[in-house]
Amino acid sequence: MTSALLTLADSRLPAGGHTHSGGVEQAIAAGIVHDPGSLATFLRRRLATSGLVAAGLAAAACGAAAERLAALDDEADARTPSPASRTASRQQGRGLVRVGRRAWPSPLWDALTDRPHHPIALGVAAGAGGLAPRDAASAAAYLSISGPATAAQRLLAMDPLTVAAVTARLSPDVDDVAERAVGELPAATDPLLDLLAEVHAARKDRFFAS
Repeated sequence: MTSALLTLADSRLPAGGHTHSGGVEQAIAAGIVHDPGSLATFLRRRLATSGLVAAGLAAAACGAAAERLAALDDEADARTPSPASRTASRQQGRGLVRVGRRAWPSPLWDALTDRPHHPIALGVAAGAGGLAPRDAASAAAYLSISGPATAAQRLLAMDPLTVAAVTARLSPDVDDVAERAVGELPAATDPLLDLLAEVHAARKDRFFAS
């Protein structure tokens, strides 16, 4: 555990993550998430699918050569069926690149596109910060649930201590996903999450970008 890993997983990192709900805003609107129990179920489902994919991509991008990063960005596109989710990932990736260039200077930032997928940018940041692929996977897995949990807390006016307990109890699952993600590129998908992302993108009354 290093301070770089803590910084990457910190919600205060100004990379734009606070403007995204990870699909939980639409899940609340659809009645899927409405209390701590349903939030835990949603987070576990997201962690096992998009969280696992993000962890694998981040681990692969950590310390990867410039030419490999372009291929990984294409792999991220192929593993993100929802256009709305791809847009959200690239928005967050662009924000992380802006922070990462200042925090962890590296020539590899120049190898990324203007709007790389968030897990790819996360992997580059982890590598530039001296972290290992397993660390990058851990950060990606944790971020896949921490952002939605915070958004649900705000949208449902839930008790912060209760939400913190929900995410804390998922720690073994986060560790398991990070461990599984290293050395492979998972392709887990969830049609429900993709559908929620598309419906959310069409809304005019939303509070979050995704």
